[in-house]
Parts: sequence; C-alpha cells; structure tokens
Amino acid sequence: MSNFQVVNILDMIETIGEDEVNSILSEFSCTRNPKMENFVRKNAVDFAKKKMSATYLVIDTTESIRAIFTLTHKAIVLTNENLSNNMRKRIQRYSRLDESTDSFNVSAFLIAQFGKCDTYLSEENISGNALMDFTFEILTAVQHDIGGGLVYLKCEDKEKLINFYSSEPNQFFKFGERYSETDKVKYIQLFRFI
Repeated sequence: MSNFQVVNILDMIETIGEDEVNSILSEFSCTRNPKMENFVRKNAVDFAKKKMSATYLVIDTTESIRAIFTLTHKAIVLTNENLSNNMRKRIQRYSRLDESTDSFNVSAFLIAQFGKCDTYLSEENISGNALMDFTFEILTAVQHDIGGGLVYLKCEDKEKLINFYSSEPNQFFKFGERYSETDKVKYIQLFRFI
C-alpha cells in the first residue's frame, strides 16, 4: 500500500485550488457505478465544502486517482430481533433499546461512496481490501477524536458485493434492505463495529 497516498479533497483544494481539483475529478471514471462517477465529478467538492461528507482520493506516485471513498455520519435503525446477544451488548455501548419499536437508533459512520477508477483496472491497482483498510484508518482516527463505534454502508443486491463486504477481513453484517424507486434497485444495508 506504500505506492498509494490518501488525500482529503479539502486538503487538495487548499493546496492546488478548487478549479484544478474539479478538473482532476472530471477525469474520474467508474462505468460499473455511474452514480459514484457522477457524485465524484459533480458533487464531491460541493459536499465537502458544505461539510456534508468528506471524500478521500487514493492517489498513486504519479498523482493519478486510483480510487475514492466518501465518509459521513447518519442515524440508522437496527432491529433487535435480528441481532445476536453479543451484538446487542456491543450496540448498547452506543445506543439504548427503544422497547416500543424493539430497535436501536444508532449514529453511525457512513461509507457513502467506495470504489476504484476504471482507468487503471487493467494495471496494478489497489485491491478492494486495501481500499477498505485506508477507509478504516480514517474512521479509526475519527473514532479516537469523537467517539462512536459503528460503520454502515449499503450496496446493490449483488452476490459479489455482498460477499466482499461480509467476508474476511471486512466482516459487515446485514441488517436490512430497501428498494429505491428512483434507481429501481434493491440495496442491502450492512454494518460493522470499528
């Protein structure tokens, strides 16, 4: 992973200017996830400036963007009945059980965007697990500074994606699903502890 560096988009704006960052981001390509590509090209800078989320660029030694991830925070609802006793105990560190709904309302870190740039898929690239390691380096630092302990994400209901997030070393747990009428896509909701 030493061939890669993680840069917060706000730090990049401060160093080279917003126009240059927008120019660099306009080259980001992810045909497998057009919504992510659109976010990076059109919204990442604005969301970062408004403090709605923080996008991190994983760049190589030539300063080309190899991958990105975007972090923010969001409240999630975890239904008590789907949790093991061990998970309930861990979640109770961060939330109380709402007995009327038999669920926990938890403030969680959200991995809102997560993916690689298509331009480099045929070349030696960062692995998904290495990208997740970079993501958790940032989240662990934030947790140290402000607390918290759960991380949440959603992904399309595709076996390959669910296997990636739920297997070693990532170990996210499914807690729900939702169907987006806008996208006409079923999303699986997953969480894990930091």
